[in-house]
Amino acid sequence: MQNYNLMLAGLRDLVDNPTPRVPVALCLDVSGSMAGEPIAELNAGVQQYLAEMQSDDLTLYSSETAVVTFADQAVCAADFNTADHLQVPTLEADGMTRMGEGLTLALDLLEQRKDQYKSTGVDYYQPILVVMSDGKPNGSRSVLEDAVTRIRQQVDARRLTVVAVGLGADADLYTLEKVSPRQKPVRLHKLQFREFFAWLSRSVANVSASMPGDEPELDMEDLKALEAEPWPEEGL
Repeated sequence: MQNYNLMLAGLRDLVDNPTPRVPVALCLDVSGSMAGEPIAELNAGVQQYLAEMQSDDLTLYSSETAVVTFADQAVCAADFNTADHLQVPTLEADGMTRMGEGLTLALDLLEQRKDQYKSTGVDYYQPILVVMSDGKPNGSRSVLEDAVTRIRQQVDARRLTVVAVGLGADADLYTLEKVSPRQKPVRLHKLQFREFFAWLSRSVANVSASMPGDEPELDMEDLKALEAEPWPEEGL
């Protein structure tokens, strides 16, 4: 019943506020290796992102964010809403790294939200999928492969922009590269979650000021300034 009420509230908001939307799906690794300082910094970064999204009225009313987490299972921690209404629970680290399941859920949520935009006559910008992980995926290989195929099809059709971020030295950058076929993944230096989410909020603000249908122009050079040392050799 709660999910149904949230869905109705989201549809009413589209009718009351027909401003073109930028849907952003955050797909976040909360596996056991994120325990301690990493998960604390990730929580702080998400909250900073939401705060910055509220600092400009155009960005606030034209952008919507959903948060998906993946560990032993994929969970919708917060469905699409504007930053002032999005209630993201405190993220906790535990379990495995079922990235494929997380990506699948994030893609499904994006498709559902786009359908709601269309049914209510609301225009929208190209969706942005953000994937952050600190390790190798160890969920279903077939589920991950299916998710990568879906992503590639949408990216090739200019219907999706992907930003993939590796967290720390153990991040599987080569899997993330498959997830992000056009924009090369970056590996954050140390725990620069807040700097990353500041970059993301600026990027979403720039998209919301453009014309619907335009491909998002993300300042990847600015993002690369947060990157750690060069990638290790594959297999090492």
